[in-house]
Amino acid sequence: MNAPASPVATRPTLNPAQLIELLTAYVPARLPVLITGRPGIGKSDIVAQVARATGHDLLISHPVVEDPTDSKGLPFPSADGTSAIHLPFGDLERAMNSKGPLIWLQDDLGQATPAVQAAKMQLLLTGRVGTQELPRHVTFMGATNRRSDNAGVTGILDPVISRFATVVELEPTVSDWTAWAVHNDVPAELIAFLRFRPDLLSVGKKSRDIENSPSPRTWGFLAKTMRVVPKGLELLSYSGTVGVEAATELMSFLGIYRQLPSPDSILLNPDTAPIPENTSALYAVTAALAAYSNEGNFDRVLTYTDRIISGGGREFGALLVRDALRRTAALANTDAFVRAQGGEIGKIIQGN
Repeated sequence: MNAPASPVATRPTLNPAQLIELLTAYVPARLPVLITGRPGIGKSDIVAQVARATGHDLLISHPVVEDPTDSKGLPFPSADGTSAIHLPFGDLERAMNSKGPLIWLQDDLGQATPAVQAAKMQLLLTGRVGTQELPRHVTFMGATNRRSDNAGVTGILDPVISRFATVVELEPTVSDWTAWAVHNDVPAELIAFLRFRPDLLSVGKKSRDIENSPSPRTWGFLAKTMRVVPKGLELLSYSGTVGVEAATELMSFLGIYRQLPSPDSILLNPDTAPIPENTSALYAVTAALAAYSNEGNFDRVLTYTDRIISGGGREFGALLVRDALRRTAALANTDAFVRAQGGEIGKIIQGN
């Protein structure tokens, strides 16, 4: 009889919201965390966000361009010439002399040479370099791509890994990315597209060619180019940002988006304006109306939203209202929204 196969061990996978919650608990306790994941998914951005939320300064080092002396200090003869001491410099000196709570992020750690990684072992475990000790307010974090990501990662030494309190893998989600996008004035059509095609948020590269692939980082760049790229060059520009396949899908979606009624025309007659039946068009309309909402028109936006919900589009109504409130928090104080709290809109906002 064959023995049952052992389960394959994997790293715990966290979405951005879960990682923020974890780091917010670990940082004040000075517990170091190693974050892994594909390139461009926001690992260092999340650490920066947690640093701001917990009142820490942030120091980012890049071990891939370091020498072992960066983590040990430069050897220098003692005053009597009988021994040597190590003088900190660069990021090590800044951490040693920091005066308040500090997160020290070792970014792209897996791309560093074994010698550089080994030089960090004492620093990560004890916060010491020879006879010198880091202030107790310094907390280490690490971030790295995976060996399968074609990012020059050969691995991390086991003794280095064991110096982190936990190792987790970040997996981006469309809901987290769109929440960020709404707050950062990303064009509504791009938010709508990625909600329609969440599988394109982050796609691993299939070749070693010099080309980009979809990731939260590259979509962020594309959002910036959408406002300036000439119409005739859109496909070429977007292909260089997220790859040909994703760019072609985006252009097809934009063709639908640009043929839809404008928010102005919908809000002129919110009681009778047509509601799209096509899923991609519904994503487009709700994203556009959320971006267009203001205190003067929110009553009409909610009238149209009620019709979307009544027609079976509960999910789309929820996305519209939540995005509008994220963009303009003052909308929650309008008479129209206060009245809507007792109906279906209130229920979907509360998650019922």
